[in-house]
Parts: sequence; C-alpha cells; structure tokens
Amino acid sequence: MKKQTGTMSKVRWITLAVAAVVLVSLPFWGGDYIVNIFTLILMYMAIGEMWNLLAGYAGLVSLGAQAFIGLGGYSLAMVSQVWRLPFYLGFILAAVISVVFALIISVPIFGMKDVYFTIGTWLVAEALCVFFQTWSFVNFNVGYNITAARRISGTGMYFIAFGVGLIALVAVVLILRSKFGLGLMAMRDNEAASEIRGVKLYRSKLICFLISSAITGVAGSALYLNLSYIKPTVGFGIDWTVSMVFIAVIGGMGTIEGPIIGAIIFVILRQLLYNFSGFSMLILGIIAVVMILVAPKGIMGLINKKADFDLFGVKRKVDISAFKDIDAGAVAAE
Repeated sequence: MKKQTGTMSKVRWITLAVAAVVLVSLPFWGGDYIVNIFTLILMYMAIGEMWNLLAGYAGLVSLGAQAFIGLGGYSLAMVSQVWRLPFYLGFILAAVISVVFALIISVPIFGMKDVYFTIGTWLVAEALCVFFQTWSFVNFNVGYNITAARRISGTGMYFIAFGVGLIALVAVVLILRSKFGLGLMAMRDNEAASEIRGVKLYRSKLICFLISSAITGVAGSALYLNLSYIKPTVGFGIDWTVSMVFIAVIGGMGTIEGPIIGAIIFVILRQLLYNFSGFSMLILGIIAVVMILVAPKGIMGLINKKADFDLFGVKRKVDISAFKDIDAGAVAAE
C-alpha cells in the first residue's frame, strides 16, 4: 500500500512538472492560434475553479457570478480608458471592488437558503446590469473600447492568463488543504451537523464568497482585456455563469481537476461551434444535460470511479475530529 502511494505521489509530481514546463514554454514554440486557445483555457479555468469552489465545495450554487466578471471588466476599462492609468492597476481595483460589493450583498443573500440563494444571486447580477446601463459615470449602455489591449502581445496576454489561472488554482489547493476547506465541505454536506461540530457557517460562507469574488473579478479584468470591449449587457450577461456551470459540470464538481478538464472541452467546443453562434449555447446546454444523465459526477467522477486519482493531493475525508471539540451531550443531542 505504501509502495502504491509512493508511486502515485511520483506520478503526480512528474505530471505537474511536465504540465508546468509545457505551459511556461508554450509561447516560445506554439503558434499564435495555439497560444490564443490556451489563453482562453486558462481564463475559463480560473472562473470555473472559483464557481466550483462556491458550488462544489461550499454548496453555494450561484447564478450571479457574472456580476463580478462585469465589475472586473469595468474596473479595467475605467482605469485604462477613463483615468489613463496603467492597465494592471485595473486588476487591483477589480479585486477591491469585487470584495466590497460581495460584502454589501452578503447580508441579504446569505439569509436565503438553497434555491432562493441561487435566484437571489442572479437577481443581484441582473439589477447591476440595469444599473450600469443607466449610469452616466460608466458611459451608459455604450460601453468602452479597451485600447490598452492593443499594446499587449499575444505572449503578454498569455502570461496574464497564466498568472490568473495559477492564482485561482493555488488558492483552491491551499483552501482545500486547510481546516477551513474541511469546514466548507462539511457545511456543504450538512450545515446543521457542521455547525454543531464548530464550523462557523456565516463566517465560512463569507470568506469563501469573498475569495471567489475577488479572483473572479480579476479574471473578469483579464477576460475583457483580451476581448478589448465591454458594455453592460455583455459584461453582466448570464452567459458567463452558464459557461462556469458547464465547465464545472462537465469536468466534475467538487474536484480541482474538473474545471481544468471542463475548460479545455468548453474552449474547444466553442471554437468548433464558432460559426453557429446562435445555437452554440443551446448545443452546450444539451451536452451538459446528457453528461448529467450519463455521468452525474462529470469526467473526473468517471476517472475516480476507475482509479483513485488525485493530481493535487487534496483528497481528504471530512473528519469531525478536525473541528472544534464539543461535549458528549451535544453529540448525543444530534
């Protein structure tokens, strides 16, 4: 058993090392098209990981993640186009504004449960879209051309995407290796039981929500730097969250590897369906539904069923002893 564990550990590190070398060196040997494809994969992976952190690990199924994509995109646009400051300051502003906005809406939406929470997050994003369409400060519904994108090479854009993707991935790995991560999974599985065992529900939800919001906002800045144009109906469009859900569901919710696989499949399918823009989201939706029926746990679920695979070494069972001790009477009462 120890020999098998040691072999798996070696395979894991070799796989990660090879992936790191390939990704870092990609712009120096890959063509422009390949670099662009991987730029998109890394960006979508980042937002997929953040949605999966909320829904797959904390049980907070949100349909309003596009609010932070839009805030991130507009932060970049205001910094680079209106204030004429270095575009990278837009990433910092995006994180700050996303966290502040998440704090503001956390009080009402965390008072909602299950489907009401999901609907509540979607309504917040829709309200934000309408507000931006009527706000003169952000140029109403006209939006902005982000000219800073013209000064960035394909290689530069790739490394921005690589940085955002790496931040998202490292954040999830560190969270899941911590006691806080165990608390999130316990909360996802049974809120009442996890609270009895010492998990502070509101604080755990809030911290997870703030982390996800901040990184999603930064990813939104990078996405719109790559797209080079933003307006409210696009920046706050539900398509962003649909993309995140597709990525997590296809790849496998509740796994780190799932959004990586899901992002690869999503970007490739979007490229193949480029000439069918009117039907692309419908086709992707049908694929997602079929996948849910055939493999509810996604591709990683199928892989884990055949082999106990864990690329990032974070697979842990929720052990109640990891939480704050409680008296025997409380356990008996449960």
